[in-house]
Amino acid sequence: MSKKHPVLFCYFCVLTNLYKNDRIKSIYKKGITKMGLKIEKVSKYFGEKLAVDNISFDINKPGVFGLLGTNGAGKSTTIRMMLGILKKDSGEITWNGKKVERKNVNFGYLPEERGIYPKSKIYEQLLYFAELKGMKKENASKEIDYWMDKLKVSEYKNMTAEKLSKGNQQKVQFITAILNDPELIVLDEPFSGLDPVNTELLKEVILELVEKGKYIVMSSHQMTSIEEFCSDVVIVNKGKTVLKGNLKEIKDAYKANRLIINTKQDITAEVKELNLNIEKNIDNNYEIKIENEEIAHTLLKNLVNRNIEIDKFELKKPTLNDIFIEKVGE
Repeated sequence: MSKKHPVLFCYFCVLTNLYKNDRIKSIYKKGITKMGLKIEKVSKYFGEKLAVDNISFDINKPGVFGLLGTNGAGKSTTIRMMLGILKKDSGEITWNGKKVERKNVNFGYLPEERGIYPKSKIYEQLLYFAELKGMKKENASKEIDYWMDKLKVSEYKNMTAEKLSKGNQQKVQFITAILNDPELIVLDEPFSGLDPVNTELLKEVILELVEKGKYIVMSSHQMTSIEEFCSDVVIVNKGKTVLKGNLKEIKDAYKANRLIINTKQDITAEVKELNLNIEKNIDNNYEIKIENEEIAHTLLKNLVNRNIEIDKFELKKPTLNDIFIEKVGE
């Protein structure tokens, strides 16, 4: 395969000679938290436009960290500075206490844009990327076979990428990001183009990587996936940090704003009596917007007094999607 592929060099050739041979083993079990990524007061200009404005966050333990924001918020720019693809204008980015340089960081990167060769066979280009990352052919071949089998794309091994569906192309590109057993993995919209079955398959692989003690930065517009994986998040808007911290602590700081109630009969009239808004109602399974818990308990009392049978009564705190909209919505 020719090695003159300028479209991909911005994503993959920066990985050449970055990679170490030692695998991180049993980090969770051993409680090792010495490694970590630290972003401190980082800014980036494009001409006169300030794309990233004094962003700071750190990842000091293995797991999945959520980097969230609207389109154009500065997420991808932050990622590319993090990996040394773009130069920052100010601030510090360190990995394991050292400046982020190619010799110090063994990383894998799944960009949002497609980055595989449409006219090349899948196995050939996976082997090519593995060799770019310093892997020996024998070891690379074993890893390719393992991950292709794991992600159920082995049957496409000798096919050109253009013949694959978008979802299978995404899975192949994901393999290029993890072939070299990286310490730090950055996933930009990893579930893009995947159907529900393949989304679950990729989630299983991400969980496997977490169990191996990997540090994963995930950027996604799928808030349910972020909630499922991430213990800590940062939300950026117009290049600035608008919220960061432990996701559970962030959500715990909010009061319940929804009531989930399932009943044996229609309670629309009782809900309207209290001027409440029904957001969903499917077969008397209601999701009701509330301003405080007291009004929910008032509704419950009214229903009990009217002998209405209740199967479920649950107060729910805002979802990450609710919080995201609150912080970045215009």
